Amino acid sequence: MSEQYEEQVDTQMEVELQDDVSPDEMDSSYPIDAEDELPIDEQETADQDSQAGPQSTIIEDEFEPTAESVVEAVLFASDEPLTPPRLAKIVETSVSQVRKHVKTLNDKYRANNNAFRIEEIAGGYQMLTLSPYNYWLKKLLRVRGDTKLSPAALETLAIIAYKQPVIRADIEAIRGVQVGEIVRSLMYKGLVKIVGRAEVLGRPMLYGTTKRFLETFGLNTLKDLPKIEELKKPPS
Repeated sequence: MSEQYEEQVDTQMEVELQDDVSPDEMDSSYPIDAEDELPIDEQETADQDSQAGPQSTIIEDEFEPTAESVVEAVLFASDEPLTPPRLAKIVETSVSQVRKHVKTLNDKYRANNNAFRIEEIAGGYQMLTLSPYNYWLKKLLRVRGDTKLSPAALETLAIIAYKQPVIRADIEAIRGVQVGEIVRSLMYKGLVKIVGRAEVLGRPMLYGTTKRFLETFGLNTLKDLPKIEELKKPPS
């Protein structure tokens, strides 16, 4: 009889404790057991999403793109002026509608005090920053100029990227020319660094790429480098 009474008391205490704890508190206070994990189908979907490569972290409300927003997106992404007929063909609308959307967008930019406008350049439309911002843009261009590479530098950098860690002699054997000055230039630009010494006669320095190399070429890791097969020219 006493055992039955104790079981009833324990059960009643558990019910009262659960009533006192809110769902939010339970979520933050109690670890998730294996039984509480996502169903297999949802786990597979999550795994696929995590392997899908870099994605935008900006979360937008669901919306239906309009012709005006498409004009804006295309001009934002283009690095050259787009003629009204070409822009109309891309957006799948008329030239008159394109001109109307451009005017509306510029009115919005002006009202919002944005730093850019859609300008007519060489017979086409292009999104450009306003002249008062030239001072800061020149500083940006100087930074970009520091990382501008010649074809010879790009070829040397590619060899280092794919062969690293690699000694200078191996780079020169592949290119057929001396690369000492180019390697020093790549190191100055922060794209290449010394990663160690080779266990061979003379213990020459080993070269590899840097984090800045990944940032410059938009790579997450070295595994994201294009495969050699993908770089081969297709048969004519």
